[in-house]
Amino acid sequence: MTILEQLFAEVPKAKENIYKIGKRTPLERISLNGENFELYIKREDLGPINAYKWRGAYNAVLNHHKETGCDTIVAASAGNHAQGVALAARKLGIKAKIFMPLAAPLMKQKAVMKHGGNFVELILEGDTYNEAGDAAKKYVAETGYTYIHPFDDLYTMAGQALIADEIVEESDTPFDYAFLQIGGGGMAGAVSAWLKKHYPDIKIIGVEGEKQASMKASVESGKPITLDSVDTFCDGTAVTRPGDLTFEVCSQSIDDFVTVSNDEVSAAIQQLWNSKRLIPEPSGAMGLAGLNKYAETHETELKGKKVLCIICGANMDFNKLSIIARKSAVGAHKRRYYRLELPECEGSLLKTLETHFKDLNVSEFMYGKIHESQAWQTIAIDGKKEEFDALETSLKQANIDFEDITSSEDIRYKVINYNPALFNLPVFLNIKFPERKGALRDLLRAISPVANICYFNYAYSGEVIGRALMGFEFSSPENKEKFFKLIDGTVVTYQPVNEQTEKRIVKY
Repeated sequence: MTILEQLFAEVPKAKENIYKIGKRTPLERISLNGENFELYIKREDLGPINAYKWRGAYNAVLNHHKETGCDTIVAASAGNHAQGVALAARKLGIKAKIFMPLAAPLMKQKAVMKHGGNFVELILEGDTYNEAGDAAKKYVAETGYTYIHPFDDLYTMAGQALIADEIVEESDTPFDYAFLQIGGGGMAGAVSAWLKKHYPDIKIIGVEGEKQASMKASVESGKPITLDSVDTFCDGTAVTRPGDLTFEVCSQSIDDFVTVSNDEVSAAIQQLWNSKRLIPEPSGAMGLAGLNKYAETHETELKGKKVLCIICGANMDFNKLSIIARKSAVGAHKRRYYRLELPECEGSLLKTLETHFKDLNVSEFMYGKIHESQAWQTIAIDGKKEEFDALETSLKQANIDFEDITSSEDIRYKVINYNPALFNLPVFLNIKFPERKGALRDLLRAISPVANICYFNYAYSGEVIGRALMGFEFSSPENKEKFFKLIDGTVVTYQPVNEQTEKRIVKY
């Protein structure tokens, strides 16, 4: 039998057992921003472990337990497979030793113990999934226990194929496209193969992270390829090498590949929040990110088609939301960061804003004084391509030197350089103002005759009140005194930074 024939033979068997521990997940129609195709999402985030991995894990644990009589199983996982194995172990009453990387999100570690209870021992080993996997396999070799692979196992793949089986049963018409995220290839291979069995004309697009694309590299090379390293922002798909079985299946069932950036994945997460109030983990939104990117160059091809994406999980560390929020606007091509070279003098920033940024939505300021006569201001703009183009034309016509630094390390790490030795009679204030267009400019307009900005750190937070840390310097003590009278006449409220903080800033 071929690998596909073996897989197809196992799917009905998996179907007999899998729903003993979990229910079918919904297939939902979703509308985003005027797309010209019918989009459906499969809500695996609503499964018993908030990810699809319970399907393959339970099927694999059940079958290996039947075959070997094992009373202890071993698994390695970045998080979701671990939860599936833990749930299966508890349901079947057997022990599980689960290896996870030391850096595995704490919420996923807690979830593993929640699903497995006393049947699970969690072992943290290594800094990556590969290192945890190597430790697990070594442990299996020493103990003779049974290893439950997260993707390169026929039983695991058969369990994942039930995602596609539910889609076929629920859909009254065939799908034309499916965009499937790929880590090791277990879900993508099983789902694509089952969909093609029932929808021979469907086009399957595999979606991988730009620095995770091991399956694309393997298919192009004709054999499994191991990447030296992978980016872990989408931790659920951070696999350096596809499996042997999954490579064989994906080679036959995936028609094309798309790679997406972390910014593009973040933009897809925001789309899902805006449309469904749904927040998947990064790998859970990769399929939609791939669709967005594919649609940029295949709009005509997708018109009127029925399209599928799988929301494969929602197990994300809460702290990651702040990173996603920053990346999403860039990923949707709606935010750009510009560094402008301006004269270091009172009123220069205000004049530039009034002349070139008057009707634009400024979402961030980053500035620190590093030169006596020249200032390099970083300003982030949220808008459309035509607005960016018009701004750049305006700046060029005014002979203002600028640079698009959207992808620079400065922006990624929010670096603000400054030289406090250049500050003259500085005052640092925590500024609060109504978060509306023009409020900050009203402040700059009011204080520009007497003060110069030597430090500026502001980012839009989504609140009705905007907040910024600002440093002001003065040419004389008299101007410093006037400043406070002027600022009191604006809509801005302020509070001096504490004395120790100001000393640290000024002494640097």
